[in-house]
Amino acid sequence: MSEKSKLLYELMLRKGYPEEFTRLICAEMNTDFTAERMMSYISRGNHRLEDVADEMLAIMDLRDHIKNKHISEHAQASINRLYRDINED
Repeated sequence: MSEKSKLLYELMLRKGYPEEFTRLICAEMNTDFTAERMMSYISRGNHRLEDVADEMLAIMDLRDHIKNKHISEHAQASINRLYRDINED
């Protein structure tokens, strides 16, 4: 668990969320990026468990989108280098 995930865990417990639910959320929010986004959401009010779970899924979807974008950009850069090398020969 990252340091930010630990802070999220403590914040959720202070806000009164059940310990088991908090543990499950923090297990998924295991990077600084995801934990920070969830901390921002949690700190803005008291949310129902269902809403927190929905926010967790939205954050995970955003994380996956960003990761896939970086993979695609890297692949495109590799293809561009390959074409450039072929044209130089």
